[in-house]
Amino acid sequence: MVTNEIAPAAPGRYAAINGLSMYYEIHGTGRPLVLLHGALTTIEGSFQRMLPTLAANRQVIAVEQQAHGRTADIDRPLTYEGMGKDTAELLRQIGVKEADIFGYSMGAAIALEITVRHPELVHKLVLVSPSYTREGAYPEMYEGEENLKPEDLAGTPFAEEYARTAPNPDDWPGLIEKVKQLDREFQGWTPGEIRSIRAPTLVIIGDSDVVRPEHAVEFFRLLGGGVPGDLVGLPRSRLAVLPGTTHITLIDRTDWLLSMIGEFLDAPVPEGGGV
Repeated sequence: MVTNEIAPAAPGRYAAINGLSMYYEIHGTGRPLVLLHGALTTIEGSFQRMLPTLAANRQVIAVEQQAHGRTADIDRPLTYEGMGKDTAELLRQIGVKEADIFGYSMGAAIALEITVRHPELVHKLVLVSPSYTREGAYPEMYEGEENLKPEDLAGTPFAEEYARTAPNPDDWPGLIEKVKQLDREFQGWTPGEIRSIRAPTLVIIGDSDVVRPEHAVEFFRLLGGGVPGDLVGLPRSRLAVLPGTTHITLIDRTDWLLSMIGEFLDAPVPEGGGV
């Protein structure tokens, strides 16, 4: 049953990962499901309304990336390569050999990086608001981000979560600058790298997201989608576009997301229709 209750507090854990003291939580038991949050936010900020339902029959491993939430920053830039390595190493340290991965926004890109570089770790993939190239997002998003200042986020959930959870709350301006640099230098992955993905993938965007709908369709096709399923069978991958939904509101479409994600993760892998 879908619930919107906030997950009860769980004792967090830390692991020594590539110079980080990396924070993570484990909820529930069953097949592992890794949760990767969005930029400037935390486990709670991205997943608190979904976590109880997801953990009802799965082992949910929720991670906070470098400089986010309870994971303190270190002297290196934020990169998808680095965050992908950090997360893959965490999974190896805690003995997870294969997992489903659910990433939102920045977390979707980290999930993609893990899948391309460490495919043996990934069983199924849920990408919420992903782009695999810089051109996948509207240019207005990058332009607006370049002008973003810490005071612009004062009083928002982003700033309040950081102040509440960060080991060094005064590092907030530094995190904003690192996220801006991350997006400024983002190059993405090649079409060939996306085609190489064999993990069944669910791509979800909002119809008024920062990700262009044309890009989501292109992405879906590279993953083996865009076929006449009645004739050749369903592909391994799926595409959902949520109506009346922006980038920020997408992760709060809890009932829709849980119904689609749960069914996708539980479904057998189709035998035909694409890669």
